[in-house]
Amino acid sequence: MKSIRLLTTALAVVALTSPALVAAAAPGPGDVPPGHAKKDTLRWVAPKGFHIGSAAAGGGHHESQPYPDPFTKDLEYRAVLAEEFSSVSAENQMKWEYIHPERDRYNFGMADAIVKFAQQNRQVVRGHTLLWHSQNPAWLEQGDFTADELRAILREHITTVVGRYKGKIQQWDVANEIFDDSGKLRTTDNIWIRELGPGIIADAFRWAHQADPKADLFFNDYGVESVNAKSNAYLALIKDLKAQGVPVHGFSAQSHLSTRYGFPGDLEANLKRFAALGLGTAITELDVRMDLPADGVPTAEMLAKQADYYNRTLVACLNVKGCDSFTIWGFTDKYSWVPVFFQGEGAATVMWDDFTRKPAYHALQCTLAKESVKRGEHHPRLPACAK
Repeated sequence: MKSIRLLTTALAVVALTSPALVAAAAPGPGDVPPGHAKKDTLRWVAPKGFHIGSAAAGGGHHESQPYPDPFTKDLEYRAVLAEEFSSVSAENQMKWEYIHPERDRYNFGMADAIVKFAQQNRQVVRGHTLLWHSQNPAWLEQGDFTADELRAILREHITTVVGRYKGKIQQWDVANEIFDDSGKLRTTDNIWIRELGPGIIADAFRWAHQADPKADLFFNDYGVESVNAKSNAYLALIKDLKAQGVPVHGFSAQSHLSTRYGFPGDLEANLKRFAALGLGTAITELDVRMDLPADGVPTAEMLAKQADYYNRTLVACLNVKGCDSFTIWGFTDKYSWVPVFFQGEGAATVMWDDFTRKPAYHALQCTLAKESVKRGEHHPRLPACAK
């Protein structure tokens, strides 16, 4: 596949906008890694109505890496993304610094391409994210704005971005990581909460709902897999907002896990607390990083533990009514964010660099297939473990 990845930039850009070229350029059955034959994928065996997703790599830290933008340039990557998943998230391409780089200019190119790709491949889209303390552009963070100006900027941004994709994005992470680990609002590093007060959170949900009444609107955070101070803070806040009639529809746990720590065994019980409020729940950014040996190659035991973490997270979601969106934060180590931010850790995804499958992949596939059988859905081809 090396020659495909060395195609010219012009061809890659054309492929983004031409369904015919996307189909023609995608690797055929004889070219893809073993196991990627039609009807042998995660989305194929998943229960109806359950969306198995991945982040579309690109933007953010990828811009400083020694390879071109994955989503745009790697056609093999795009083919696997289309085959394996029924949901796509923008890893960085819808964050403020990328989509709104200047006050009076939006950069919709990559977000548009992701949404179009999803439509062509019968996938839903998760939008990420509208109100966050991180990855904001310098013009915003360093600007000298009044409170009224900041409020107008946020409203205009949400209205513009959500409105552009009205009817095309299933779920939005409206407010992302608004609490610290102790369950306190980020009143120092979150520009919106610091300058406008906590009431801006409700306004963000209202504005997003006005821009797209059919989109499900979520709170999203890391470290909320267990019943703890942070998840308790979300539970209390959401109860209060719902009592006020604020359109909050869901709560999601990112689930960036590490095998150096124990698995959050109360994940299912925690999600059920939010489901009891009438909310949808989701796993939105799952990866499981490992402390790698000196040679960088995980042992069989390490891979088995990683597979267990992936599988237990999926089982927890499947056991919660309304948890029907399960997203892994990238599917191949080739483009994972983990080694960039966690020195000495890696191999966090379900596929190797060459897109061959790890034990974690097979664990997810088997559990999804078993759940389909459990729900009375029968496929002509299921993994042997599901029969």
